[in-house]
Amino acid sequence: MESPLGNLESPSALRVRGLERRYAGKPVVRGLELDVKVGDLYGFLGPNGAGKTTAIRCMLGLIQKDAGEVEILGERDPVRQRTGVGSMVETPRFHEWLSGRLNLRLACAYAGNTAGVDEALLRVGLAERADDPVRGYSLGMKQRLGIARALVGSPKVLILDEPTNGLDPRGMREIRDLLKELVRRDRLTVFVSSHLLAEVEAMCNRVGIIDRGVLKAEGRVTDLLAGRGDVTEVELGVTDRTAALAVIAASDGRATLVGDGEDGRLLVGISGMDVAAFNKRMVDAGVGVTTLLPRTRSLEDLFLEVTSTEDELRRKA
Repeated sequence: MESPLGNLESPSALRVRGLERRYAGKPVVRGLELDVKVGDLYGFLGPNGAGKTTAIRCMLGLIQKDAGEVEILGERDPVRQRTGVGSMVETPRFHEWLSGRLNLRLACAYAGNTAGVDEALLRVGLAERADDPVRGYSLGMKQRLGIARALVGSPKVLILDEPTNGLDPRGMREIRDLLKELVRRDRLTVFVSSHLLAEVEAMCNRVGIIDRGVLKAEGRVTDLLAGRGDVTEVELGVTDRTAALAVIAASDGRATLVGDGEDGRLLVGISGMDVAAFNKRMVDAGVGVTTLLPRTRSLEDLFLEVTSTEDELRRKA
């Protein structure tokens, strides 16, 4: 998804510089640097336990950071920042016996602002069910109500922690479409924390990936997924695997074995020649090529490249 206001030339809506947070002396967030542009639908990704929620709590001033700076809409003062930000951190909670509208009014009364409740309910598609008790709401409707609560006060930036967590595919799509509409129609900047890679790839124009409290990658999704230089990955199906490996080994580095593809195919990286020339090399060497599929790099591929597995962490320990 492209930002309706553009990315590269847009000012920053949320900037994080050198953010640090420790628990019992153990670093949870380490030197975090983020830059969310005005008009972004930004995905904040990381494995479970990577420090995403801790970082968000620090950004919102819900917990004290140990070091670093957070700037929201050009404002560095945590109190004044709140006027421009709406948030939903983890699973939203409500009084189940009250209606959605009363829950929203009650929450907003605590915050000293009851204006805009009906408008927020309309924006998230709950106007027709606003007077029903929340106990009759689906999980997706409760997530929508949580987003409505974040929208009261007309913020310019929404910070949402795992807004599709626990939803079925239909509920995920509803929330995804809602967030895209808020960016497109209402010109909001939306920052979404998630570990659901396919969801983020389907809706976000920019992402940051965190692992063990450290930023591993950040940028436009299209740029990050094309970020392999001139290397093209293909899945190669052949009649003679040994002969094919010999051709790859003799290619002077212009073809390298990356790993295994689907259904016994080879995953090959090609650099310095096009796919047709690579195919010709195989055919000229007498190798029967049954499949030659250019492989599109996914956000999942990038995520797995830059984050650590438990085995890797044990080897480093």
